[in-house]
Order: sequence, then structure tokens, then C-alpha cells
Amino acid sequence: MTLSEKINAEIRDIKDFPKPGIVFKDITPILSRPKLVSEIVDWFVEKGKQDKIDVIVGVESRGFLFGMMVAERLGLPFVPVRKEGKLPHKTIKHSYDLEYGSATMEIHSDAIKPGQKVMIHDDLLATGGTALAAAKLVKELGGKVGNFTFLIELGFLEGEKKLKTENEAVYSIVTY
Repeated sequence: MTLSEKINAEIRDIKDFPKPGIVFKDITPILSRPKLVSEIVDWFVEKGKQDKIDVIVGVESRGFLFGMMVAERLGLPFVPVRKEGKLPHKTIKHSYDLEYGSATMEIHSDAIKPGQKVMIHDDLLATGGTALAAAKLVKELGGKVGNFTFLIELGFLEGEKKLKTENEAVYSIVTY
């Protein structure tokens, strides 16, 4: 069984969450399978090695789950990108539009050093807006987007196209 098939076997579809018409891809069953978690981390680690990444950026909040493990396994720094008002030190911000409304993401202003090559990691790629906001923050601090990594991609929303404006290296293990 491939890694993608193993992940698919564990993901739960939750209909009408968080609102009617949405089918939420629940990854929490994966977290109870340590061997599968390790295989997933190995997959992301290979992408980090392949693209010679210097820093792992995890996007709030599920991007922290695997992002932190990848950083530890590679011996690299982990940097959280969070929703506005959640980071305690001096930050920079980037606001972006959502389907209904807008959001603002922040990163500590000293988190990325100029020239560092960054993996931007999250659990899910939908429209790409949040990952693109993280990329804008990385670039504002002088970093370079080395790649984007996701556990799941909702291909029909075409977020990958948006991210490829920043870097062609957009990787997802499972695509729906």
C-alpha cells in the first residue's frame, strides 16, 4: 500500500463542517498511528533535503503538527506563522482575502534571516491564500521560499497555481 493510500484509509470525511456544504478532511485519526506519522514525516524530510531547506515554517495550527517533527528530524529551526495577535514578540503582518472576509497572519520579525531557504508547511492546501501569505512574510524578512509541503491538497480549488507564482516546488502527499 502506498503512503497516499495509507493516509486515505485514515482520513475521516466530516460532512457539513464547519458549515453546510463543506466536507472537512479530518486528519486526527492519522495522529493515532505512530508508524504512519513517521512515514509522513520521512516524506516531508526528503523534500526538505532535496530542496536544501534551512528553516521550516509551520502555518497555524495544523501545520505545526508535522512541521515541528520535520524540523527536529532535519536539525533545523522551526518558525510558527500564526493568526494576528497570537505571537508575543515584535511581528510583521500580511493580510489577505478569504472566500468570505479577510485574515491576517504574523511572523516574528527576527524569525528568518536574509537568504535562508524556507519550507512552508501546512496540513491542507485549498485556495492557497494562507500559504501565500506565509510566503509573503518569509520574503519580507529576506528569506527565500524553497518549497511548499502539504499532507492534503484539494486540487479542484487550484491553490497550487497560486503558490507556483512563488516557487514551482509545491508538494502534496494526497490530492482530492
